[in-house]
Amino acid sequence: MSSSIKQLAGQTVIYGATNILGRLLNYLLVPLHTYIFADAAQYGVVGELYAWTSLFIVILTYGMETAFFNFSRDEEQKDRVYTTIVTSLLVTSTLFIVLCSIFSHPIAGWMKYPDHPEYIVWFSVIIGVDALTSIFFARLRHLNKALKFAAVKITNIVVNVVFNLFFLLLCPYLLKTHPDSAWIQTIYNPSIGVGYIFIANLIASVVTLLMLFPSVFRQKYVFDWALWKKMFAYAFPLLIFGLAGIVNETMDRVLIKYVSRAADPQASVGIYSACYKISIMMTIFVQAFKYAAEPFFFSKSKDRDARETYAEVMTVFVLVCSIIFVGIMLYMDVVQYFVGPSYRVGLPIVPILLLANLFLGIFYNLSIWYKLTGQTKFGAYIAIFGAIITLGLNLLLIPRFDYMGAAWTTFACYFSMMVVSYLLGQKHYPVDYNIKKIFFYILFAVAVYGISVAVNKSLNITHMGARLAVNTALLVAYLGALFVVDRRYILSLFRK
Repeated sequence: MSSSIKQLAGQTVIYGATNILGRLLNYLLVPLHTYIFADAAQYGVVGELYAWTSLFIVILTYGMETAFFNFSRDEEQKDRVYTTIVTSLLVTSTLFIVLCSIFSHPIAGWMKYPDHPEYIVWFSVIIGVDALTSIFFARLRHLNKALKFAAVKITNIVVNVVFNLFFLLLCPYLLKTHPDSAWIQTIYNPSIGVGYIFIANLIASVVTLLMLFPSVFRQKYVFDWALWKKMFAYAFPLLIFGLAGIVNETMDRVLIKYVSRAADPQASVGIYSACYKISIMMTIFVQAFKYAAEPFFFSKSKDRDARETYAEVMTVFVLVCSIIFVGIMLYMDVVQYFVGPSYRVGLPIVPILLLANLFLGIFYNLSIWYKLTGQTKFGAYIAIFGAIITLGLNLLLIPRFDYMGAAWTTFACYFSMMVVSYLLGQKHYPVDYNIKKIFFYILFAVAVYGISVAVNKSLNITHMGARLAVNTALLVAYLGALFVVDRRYILSLFRK
């Protein structure tokens, strides 16, 4: 394996371990939430509010993470870049929290939660704090302090999980066994319900901020207005890109609530949100890769073999994602128990969303061309193109097919963005990607899943143990076939 790929792999392992552990702990909250809140409409509130959270975090970071990596390539101004961005984010995040707190009642009424204006206040603090800490985490990545990054991220997740367990399991138990306890009645109110999911997140976000603050104050702060304008000009297309990306990623939850013709659209939001999370393993890898790849790609941009490195990274990425897809789908009989029984009706969306996230990961790989060439406006154009597809197809398909229409829309959106980015990239920053091998990996993975479905159906295998045995045999055959067909390339990845 080349030294460059090894470097990226090492960073991805650390970031990946952080994401895997963190996402796994968060993932374990899915059965907790979906079993406790058996009414899918209750969990739909969670899915919708976190969709809005994702949107506003993008707005409040306004592309400054990538701007930080780009402008910090100049060693002489990297400290000034950092302090200018921190000051900017601090001002905008504080203003956002104040405004949301003042107008919490009308906002809650508009969102059809008139009895819960506190949701707006809680989420404004979560969003503001997370937007500010994003640049602190970006600096840790830039300084290659992956272990510290991992420690803070894991602490955030652990705190969130602990307080979820405290409010949703321990407090109800203590209230039941000690109904007259004054201190339990003081800290716990059963009527808050799903609100305790948000409170736990709020506590975790504040703890994260407190952990990062000591290192923040070691810096001498200077706000450079001229530099900020340059960074904002660079980042603004990325803000548009991010907004369009969030529309693509999360606005389907909001649209399901308002345009679905299902008997209970809020329940559809809950089912879709819960089953979407079953694709977590693909999302974990894609996110871990994204964290490691962006600074890696920038650092390698001046190397002679940079484009060859980018091409090799893409091939390895697709290979791993294809294996993840097969692994999840062949063991769906077990994976399904991570959501409550009332949510499993939505399982058919899982393979669609897994492939959609694979295409999104390929798009992240391809996006390096417009970031390196400074043509970030193309990122915005592509994301807007995707957002148009998302909004158009969701409005067309959700009324007819409910959340299944949202899943196919996500697939169509990310596939289209991937294709457009590839075609434009080959024109402006050509990279010789191994398209044949990439298509082979994806199509072979889908074929193995199709064979599994056909075999189990034709043999009428209904016992879970028998299905798992058949699928395990298929998984072994799949991995063996991959090695036999492509052993030279696979072995070459591990050679010096």
